[in-house]
Amino acid sequence: MKLSSKALLALAISSITATAYAETQSQDFVPTTLAGTSAQSEAKGFIEDFSLGGTTRNWYSHESKYRGGTFEYKKHGETRTDRNRTNWVQGTILNASSGFTQGTVGVKTELAVYNALVLDRSKRDIKGGSNRTLADSNGDAVDQWSKLGLANVQFRVSNTTLTAGRQNFSSGIVDTIGNRALPSSFEGVSFNSEEFSNLSFQGGVFDRVSPRTEQSLSKFRSEYGNGAETDKVSTLGLNYQPLKSLKTSIFAANVKDFWNQYYFGATHELGDSSVLGLTTGLNYYKTVDEGKKLMGEIDNDTYSLSLGLTHQAHSLTFAYQAVNGNEYFDYLHETNGIYLANSLTSDFNGPNEKSFQIAYAINMAEYGVPGLKFNAYSARGWGIDGTHYTGNGGRAKFAYDGIQSQDGEKHQEYGVGASYAIQSGPLKATGIRATYVEHRGSEFQSDGSIKEFRLVTTIPFNIL
Repeated sequence: MKLSSKALLALAISSITATAYAETQSQDFVPTTLAGTSAQSEAKGFIEDFSLGGTTRNWYSHESKYRGGTFEYKKHGETRTDRNRTNWVQGTILNASSGFTQGTVGVKTELAVYNALVLDRSKRDIKGGSNRTLADSNGDAVDQWSKLGLANVQFRVSNTTLTAGRQNFSSGIVDTIGNRALPSSFEGVSFNSEEFSNLSFQGGVFDRVSPRTEQSLSKFRSEYGNGAETDKVSTLGLNYQPLKSLKTSIFAANVKDFWNQYYFGATHELGDSSVLGLTTGLNYYKTVDEGKKLMGEIDNDTYSLSLGLTHQAHSLTFAYQAVNGNEYFDYLHETNGIYLANSLTSDFNGPNEKSFQIAYAINMAEYGVPGLKFNAYSARGWGIDGTHYTGNGGRAKFAYDGIQSQDGEKHQEYGVGASYAIQSGPLKATGIRATYVEHRGSEFQSDGSIKEFRLVTTIPFNIL
């Protein structure tokens, strides 16, 4: 998936690993001026700029629960339990994209077919349906399935584009998530305007999500809630770079009958990484209930602050995160709308939770092996307290069932990873990533105790 400039900004804001620069980062002010060129004036034509390509991803994961935790599956109508779960899927995206037509108003179309081939089809291994392997009502893997992942038409005037249909979208609240064999996408209308040199605007209205491991479209629901659904998500925001060293992002979203959510993110670079560079990241969310309050009464402030030190190939990052609210910090399921520094295997987002992370990364390009990187991290969360949660104003229905039992809960997580990107040849840009993560939670902490090894290989290809 090709990331837009807005997606790259979003990743920069959410990153907790300092970025290396070849020279001292300028702190100069960046004046806001009209963009120097018009993207539409450089359009090559509908056919002339046509492209056909995509990616194929081999996605393998093995999980093991411990300290009494188990997965469930059914065999001959009988429920059985097992500590282990394995998912192995090959996901392929074939993307056909035209160029923009020439003229004042350019028109473009994009169509992408998503296909999943299940390589491990054992009912015992996959443990029924999940967002990893698609299974039928009996818990048997759907061996192979396809769908339209993207199908949209785009209209462009100058540097402003309107997109209608099934599409990717990236912001701090509504963001395509791609951490499985196939990514999610959204059905609706959005715009992206880059008419100024350092200021852009972005927004959209969506009524359906195309999940990572489902063939059909679904209504939106929350990641941690009671399964309630909504069919309208509206979001609007801007990205602004006031200094060469400072990037900011502000977004708001209305999730009909769920909540209103507001996001601010900033990342600042200082110094010279050949000596010592400092990257500071701030992410803040405000969430309040809205409309019919299907997720109950919500008043939640959540933030993270990260400080990353970089010296040549090495980076060391410290991140603190806090949830101020008697419910989870929640976000939309099948999105990556959580740009918090300590969102790892666990999101560290329990009611009133505080967490701290230390991360280390090394880029082996400095030692003659470009494309090879290693990382390790350790995170701890404490003070989880849901005893003051009252759901829908004290009524019987609770959006977050079981949260009241969390009283002083704590957990810890650590992980190590290695990645390599092939630098040349027919497999150039192929990425291989291996990670091992272990998470341990106290008795009522929601994530439990689990270990996971994951191996992911992503190969891009171009046909035309």
